[in-house]
Amino acid sequence: MAGKAELIGIARKARSRAPMESLDRVDVTTDLGVDGDYRGKLRRRQVTILAEEDWQAACAELDRNDIPWTERRANLLVRGIALPRTKGSRLSIGNVIFEITGETDPCNRMDDVAMGLQDALMPDWRGGVTCRVIEGGTIAIGDPVGGNT
Repeated sequence: MAGKAELIGIARKARSRAPMESLDRVDVTTDLGVDGDYRGKLRRRQVTILAEEDWQAACAELDRNDIPWTERRANLLVRGIALPRTKGSRLSIGNVIFEITGETDPCNRMDDVAMGLQDALMPDWRGGVTCRVIEGGTIAIGDPVGGNT
């Protein structure tokens, strides 16, 4: 299993501040991003992707390994790959292709989850990446993740 990059979490929110809904599979389109997620219409920030390793590093800084990744409010959680940190880079999950549009800046809501979490997510794009969808499709937990597509 070591070395295998994969999708390990899918979540969406119907509106700002709505609870996160976890899914096993979801459609992703160039028009709406993650089906049912309110941010999908935003072209630069259709989908947010978080690396489990980055989330764990931020939580470990606070000695809080009990915080669910969905508190980050990202759409997709991946494991086993360093997310590209360059705008214009591409990432594939299953047959869906994403273009990195920037860093997901941690907001002060993270400190509502755990004091200091916002600062812990700041270094080295730990808060994840924002993306737009280049090629849509259906993705599911366990799908392979690749970079530089």
